Amino acid sequence: MSKITDYSFLFQSMFGTKSTSAIGSFQLSQLNSCSVQAQLKAAGIDTNSRQYKAAIKQMTSNANGTMYANIQGIKNLMKSYDKDGDYIDPTTGLAGLLVTEENANSRKRIISIPESSKDEMFELTKKEFLRENGVLNGDTTKRSDVYTNMYRKVQKNDRLAAGYTMEQYERAYRQAFIDAARKADTKWEIGKPIPSGALDGITRDSIEANLKKAGGSLDVKI
Repeated sequence: MSKITDYSFLFQSMFGTKSTSAIGSFQLSQLNSCSVQAQLKAAGIDTNSRQYKAAIKQMTSNANGTMYANIQGIKNLMKSYDKDGDYIDPTTGLAGLLVTEENANSRKRIISIPESSKDEMFELTKKEFLRENGVLNGDTTKRSDVYTNMYRKVQKNDRLAAGYTMEQYERAYRQAFIDAARKADTKWEIGKPIPSGALDGITRDSIEANLKKAGGSLDVKI
């Protein structure tokens, strides 16, 4: 997921001219001046908050000191972060889902996730596998809904790892269905009708019983 990159509503560049800035705006280089800090505090902005610091960090990383910002623009950008300074995903309204350079590797770990979420993913994967004849259809899948439902059930700091863990289970479920279809008909290929009854008897428990934790992933036991 990407963060806001269009800051046209926050900044006005002077481009070396002497034209006046918008009313109430100030150059980013003046952000820490007493006058600007007084304006921010008068507007009810807590300049010591993580929310404010995160917004300013994002703002300054996309601009330079000669560009302009204003009070309302800063308030608007602050809404993109929670009280801990964590980015809020605009689609789900949840924080803790942004992959950064700092957490890219640490998110790749297997953790305990809600059983209800695994049930939901198993049933959806099976339903879509049968409906689409094994084809992964990005236009019709509801898998993102399953992930979002799970994210709401886990702690913010576990959401990335939970998503990674769910990916591992989802992959295992799908592979089990592929193997079952091929066992029922050795000539079966993805895109062809699923052999009748091929997935009967396959349960979530039967799949997970054959999984083992190997490093940061779940693999089929040999």
